[in-house]
Amino acid sequence: MVFKKVKKSFSKLFGSPNEEPEYIEIDLGQEVKKSKIIVRPFILKKFEDVNIILNSLREGYTIAVIDIKPLKSKDIIELKRAIAKIKKTTDALEGSIAGFGENIIIVTPSFAEIYKAGKIEDIEKRKIE
Repeated sequence: MVFKKVKKSFSKLFGSPNEEPEYIEIDLGQEVKKSKIIVRPFILKKFEDVNIILNSLREGYTIAVIDIKPLKSKDIIELKRAIAKIKKTTDALEGSIAGFGENIIIVTPSFAEIYKAGKIEDIEKRKIE
């Protein structure tokens, strides 16, 4: 008798063995993450444009090619602030940042590295050859 009461109580909580268990359908397609790498050009016209660049970098799939010429010709102090902010975020994300020419900056996520000519290792390799 006691066993039947316990069984009945548990069957109310967990469902009886004769009933089909209830399932909740979960749509896994909702959280589709990007798997492709995007090389995205940006133009830095004002300091506030940095936020758009940083948001793209934080996603982790963007290689940013940033034209700094418009801000450079307008306000060099704002340009330095913008580059410092980009560099700080890049370092936090363990990415790479490098200048290309006078007006272009390239920023990559952690899985990519920018080739920088003139590294000590490169000079050593050239001496050996």
